[in-house]
Amino acid sequence: MITIKSILYPTDFSKYSLYALEYALSFARQYGAKLYIVHVLPNYPLILGPEVTFVNVPKLEQATSEYVQGEMKKLKEQCAAQGVECEDLVLVGTPFVQIIDAARDKKVDLIVIATHGRTGIRHALFGSVAEKVVRKSPCPVLSIKHPEHDFVMP
Repeated sequence: MITIKSILYPTDFSKYSLYALEYALSFARQYGAKLYIVHVLPNYPLILGPEVTFVNVPKLEQATSEYVQGEMKKLKEQCAAQGVECEDLVLVGTPFVQIIDAARDKKVDLIVIATHGRTGIRHALFGSVAEKVVRKSPCPVLSIKHPEHDFVMP
């Protein structure tokens, strides 16, 4: 028998990840599981044209904190409205590493993550957080494709 007591739901607040939230909430309701909502502030350099600018992470955190907290509040309200216990985690670092570390730390039974479906040069530049999470995860991962998204074959 499958037992799911806790679920980790990484989000970047995009329409893709908001669609995946419906799956995470459905599983959480069905199994009576706690939902961990994770947002990772990446500590990557910004590439602006031909120049690379390194951003001081504390300043970046301060500038985005209000936005992130506002979005997290909306997600927590959705959880509460559906009777799902949740906890939010805002982390800093490489997204897939932080997601996997959070899954281990919280001993989650399932990760529900959206996929953006990037291919070609976009995949090479941005990578695939979902793909890396699937490969390295300590638990099962459900990757969710947004129905409006078309995958383009290379």
